[in-house]
Parts: sequence; structure tokens; C-alpha cells
Amino acid sequence: MNDLRKKSVLQRMLDGVERIGNKLPHPITLFAILALLIAVLSAVLAPLNIQVEDPAAEGEMLTVTNLLSGSGIEYIFTSMVDNFINFAPLGVVLATMIGIGLAERTGLISAALRGFVLSIPSKLLTAGLIFAGIMSNVATDAGYVVLPPLGAMLFAALGRHPLAGLAAAFAGVSAGFSANLLLSALDPMLGELTSQAAATIDESYAEGMNNAMNYYFMIVSTVVLTLIGTFISEKIVEPRLGSYKGEVQQESPELTSVEKKGMLWAVISFFVSAILLSLLIVPAGAPLRGENGGIVNSPFMSELVVTILILFFIPGLVYGIVTKSIKSDKDVANQLSDTMASMGMFIVLAFTAGQFVAYFSETNLGTILSVAGADLLDRWEPDGILLILGFILMAGFINLFIGSSSAKWAMLAPVFVPIMMQQGYSPELTQMAYRVADSATNIITPLMTYFAVIIAFAQRYDKNMGIGSLISVMLPYSIGFLVIWSILLIAWMLLGIDLGPGSPIYYDG
Repeated sequence: MNDLRKKSVLQRMLDGVERIGNKLPHPITLFAILALLIAVLSAVLAPLNIQVEDPAAEGEMLTVTNLLSGSGIEYIFTSMVDNFINFAPLGVVLATMIGIGLAERTGLISAALRGFVLSIPSKLLTAGLIFAGIMSNVATDAGYVVLPPLGAMLFAALGRHPLAGLAAAFAGVSAGFSANLLLSALDPMLGELTSQAAATIDESYAEGMNNAMNYYFMIVSTVVLTLIGTFISEKIVEPRLGSYKGEVQQESPELTSVEKKGMLWAVISFFVSAILLSLLIVPAGAPLRGENGGIVNSPFMSELVVTILILFFIPGLVYGIVTKSIKSDKDVANQLSDTMASMGMFIVLAFTAGQFVAYFSETNLGTILSVAGADLLDRWEPDGILLILGFILMAGFINLFIGSSSAKWAMLAPVFVPIMMQQGYSPELTQMAYRVADSATNIITPLMTYFAVIIAFAQRYDKNMGIGSLISVMLPYSIGFLVIWSILLIAWMLLGIDLGPGSPIYYDG
């Protein structure tokens, strides 16, 4: 009892989050349960003859399709494989990981992150760590493993508290996960789900969407979050931690001569690849331009995943050859196989999530729910700003319990994208609001995949560092990022600036 009294209200709340989250099924199981619930719910609601007007076809009425009827059971069996194969993020994630996985396994990404951080003047180290963390999400999870321990090591070498360096890097990598100057695997992963959800309301609009739909906002967010994160680190977190009294670990993160040579040739190969790709896009009549000669609605924009694959694969291959981590085509094949092996959980998740998304669409429950939700909002008549802020808070709260970004969006997109569209807000805006919420609360949930890894890094410098201690260090970043990022999004809305190429704030369908 005394221990409980000593804990703050926030700590008790986060302990509760951890207990509840640990009791939730694995996302794979969760989607299987949701798919089963959709089937049962369709059987219960179908006899009630619930009807709504189809938003995608004026004058036509939609009713609930019973998946436990004879034809419904036939659909379940005959569509199962197609539901898996057609799960929107499956192909784009596996394809991008061919390029990103090779760059990661040859050591290119680790060397690039270390090289960037080590080249920064000491006065700009905090900002550089946060910026590098934000940028690291182009390589999915590599930043979690490389930057926090590197940040701690560099801060300690400068006589600063190592946990402040670890916290700054962790904040950039995790809380800034959806900001970047470049497009990453996350963009097509979420974008495909968003387009699929938008098609239930307006198929022609969905066909015109592209996976760079949040790109302009992401660029500005990168600058803003770097500045905010630096301020929080130097004015709040580091002063609170005080001076470090422990032993400084002497490890060398310096790049070897071989790594430097590999980096040089990797950079050269990157720019050569980018120039060659631009010849397929920029000149008039280029094969990857659109039918009307534009770039926004073009094969290039709709298939960005191929560009991402190439721009990671070729430099990764060149780096591996120069550093001798690749000596033959067998090494390439083995490294790519290892990458795909690490994607096994995602593939199984895609199977169960694919069934849930397909059942939600086939039963018409998604459309009916979105129409009912839109009607409720029409009666409530919330201010647009309150609507977006409410969605951000809800998504951020859910993120405390379910870590996977794509899994959460697979559940939320089919409901909230259509609802927001019927309120006049674009799918692109709904996706960006989700990304803000999903990123900002990553660093305060013990259920985040790498949370235990960060604690292990921190315990090298403070043996008493636990879940509560790390959360207390990271909470200012989470609050600061969530508040400032939300304000930035609201300001963007009020100015009516496109979120990305051909990606407006408002939907006029």
C-alpha cells in the first residue's frame, strides 16, 4: 500500500495502461477476432433490414449482407486467399523492404546515421540527434537500435548527461516517426489503406490519390519537431536529469576507413540512380509522367514504392560490395531472405487483417457505420477543429494499447476516413491527423516494441532506470510534440494549404 501511495497519479495510470495492454490479444489474434465479430454482427443485423443511401451511388440503398448465410459462407471460403493477397499494404511493404532491408543488413544505414551525427558540431548535437532520429524512419526501425545508444555515448563524452542524449534520440526516432524530408515505407503502407477506405465513398477520388499525400506537411513538421525537441531537451529534460555522476563508457562509434569508403561510393550511386530515374520522369513524354504530361497524377507518384526500393537497393548493394559484406550474388540473396524472414509476423498479420477489412466492406457495415457517424456529427455540428482534435486524442489514446501503426490504421481507416469525407474533410487530412497522434504517444507506452530495448540501453548508465523512470523522462516530449504538431495541423487547415502533391485539406465530393 505504501508503494502505491508513493506513485504519482500519472504513474498509476500508465501502470494501468501496461496491465490492460498486456491483456489485449496480439494484433494478429485481434484481427481474427474482429473478422469473426463482423461475420456474427452481419448475421444479427441483416434481418433488421437496416438501410442507408450509398454515398458512392446516389439513389441506391445499402443493406447489411449476412456473411453466415449460404452465399456469405461461400464468399468467406472463396475470397480468403484474395483478401490476403489484396490487403493494401502487403505488396508495398514487402517490396520496399527488399531495398531497405539490403541497405540495413549491409550496414549502410547504421554507417549513415553514425556519420551524420558524428559530423555535427557539439553545440548542435541535440538538434542533430533529433533530426537524425526523425530522418531515420526512412529505414523503418534501424534508428531505434543505432541512435539512442549513440546519443548517450556522445553526450557522455562531452560531459553531458548520457540519458539526455538517449532521450533526444529516442524522441526523434519514435515521437517524430511520421515527419521526414524523404518518403519512407510508411507512406505507401498507410496510403494504400487510406485510398481503399476513401473508395467506399468516392472511387474516382481514391484513384486520384497518391502515396505522397502528406509530403509537404511532413517536410515542415521535420523542422518544427526538431526545434521543439531541441528546446524540450535542453530546457526541460537535461536540467531535470542534472549532472551525471556515473562512469562514462568509452566506446568508439567512429566510422572505419572501409565504412567511409563504402559511404562515399554509396552516395555516388544514390545520386547516379536518382539522375537516371529523373530521366524517366522529368522530360516531356517521359514514360513515368501522367497521360496529360503531369507528375502528380502519374505512374511515378502512384508507384513510389518502386522508386524507394531502387534508391535503397542500389546504394546498399554498392556499400556492401565496397565493404566486402557482399562478396557474391549469394550474399545478396541470403541478406534479402533474412529480411523477408523478419517480415513473417507482418505477413501473418496481413492475412487476418485482410479478412477483417474485406468482411467490413462486403457486409456494408463500414459504409453504414460511416453514414450513421456522419449523420450523428451533422446533428452535433462540431467545429471542424474540435473534430480533428478529438480524432487525434482518440487515436493517441488507442496508441497506448496497440503499438502497430499499420494495424491501428487498418482498423480505424475504414470507419473514420469515410466519416471525415462526409464532413467535408479529405482522406489525406484524416491520415495526417492519425499520423500525428500515432507518433507523438509512441514514447510513453510500455507496449511499444522497442520500449524495453531503450530501457536496456538506459540501464548502462543508470541501473535503476525502469518503465516509470523512462516514461517520466519522455513525457515532456510526448506532450510537446502532440500539442505543437496538432497546432501546426490546425494552422495548416485554416490556411487551406495542400498536405502533399494534389492532396487538399477539404473534400468537395
